[in-house]
Amino acid sequence: MTDTTARAAAPPVAAAPAPAPRRARVRRGLTPWLFLLAPLALLITFTYAPVANMVAYSFTDWDGVSPELRYTGAHNYAELFTRPELFEVFFVSGYYLAASAVQIAAALYFATVLSFDVRFRNFFKGVLFFPYLINGVAIGFVFLYFFQDGGTLDSVLALFGHHSSHAWLGTPVPANTSLAGVSVWRYLGLNFVLFLGAIQSIPGELYEAAELDGANRRQQFRHIIVPGIKPVLTLTVILSVSGSLAAFEIPYIMTGGATGTETFVIQTVKLAFQFNKTGLASAAAVVLLLIVLAVTWAQRRLVPDDRVDLV
Repeated sequence: MTDTTARAAAPPVAAAPAPAPRRARVRRGLTPWLFLLAPLALLITFTYAPVANMVAYSFTDWDGVSPELRYTGAHNYAELFTRPELFEVFFVSGYYLAASAVQIAAALYFATVLSFDVRFRNFFKGVLFFPYLINGVAIGFVFLYFFQDGGTLDSVLALFGHHSSHAWLGTPVPANTSLAGVSVWRYLGLNFVLFLGAIQSIPGELYEAAELDGANRRQQFRHIIVPGIKPVLTLTVILSVSGSLAAFEIPYIMTGGATGTETFVIQTVKLAFQFNKTGLASAAAVVLLLIVLAVTWAQRRLVPDDRVDLV
């Protein structure tokens, strides 16, 4: 009697759901790829296909106009590595690498300061980000007049009693220093916004706990902010290094590569469109791509992007 009552009181066992039809499973599997079809087509058409063509052109002597391509093997790469003047332009990238370090440090400093409660911080955020919104060509022309003889910079220095007849863009060292300084002003806002967003994503309870433990701002920066923004900091370093190696816009507009300011990209553009050596220019572009990938790989190996869990 007891067993009969127990069996009667037990809830009925739910039947296992029937498997979905094969057609429904196939539809669910294909649906994500249908959404990705358009962006993948655009990516392949405008990114990977041109890169593949560039690699193919680098093994030819194509002049960019003739319909005929003559295969030359690795001759273009041998010419790149055996002509020192083609690789000397990489020394110019050193100025931009140094400028990128200054740019990252300044952006991190301003982002840290303006992430706390500071008067007029929204105003300063706009001031710092505004240069990044300006067209690069306009910036090049503005600073071209800024650095010319008797221009804005000389006029400002004259107000402080310093009368200089120095040609800021006339010799290699001051010209490259000036151009690198313009790039700092141009791209500081982008790094600033990235750092500011990463800092503001750190939970506020961590700062409160640190203040209760007696940590000052410097200790909070070292033990809370830096570990918390490490992924963004790594990304910024990669972008800054690759941008330094591929500097083009500002030096091309302001000097056209004259007075020792020619970068590797400016040289590549001249090889392709001024000297009609598209094959050699393609080889130079492939070398630059490999160098950027190698620097990125080395940076990721030296500073691995470990997951940081602050809470």
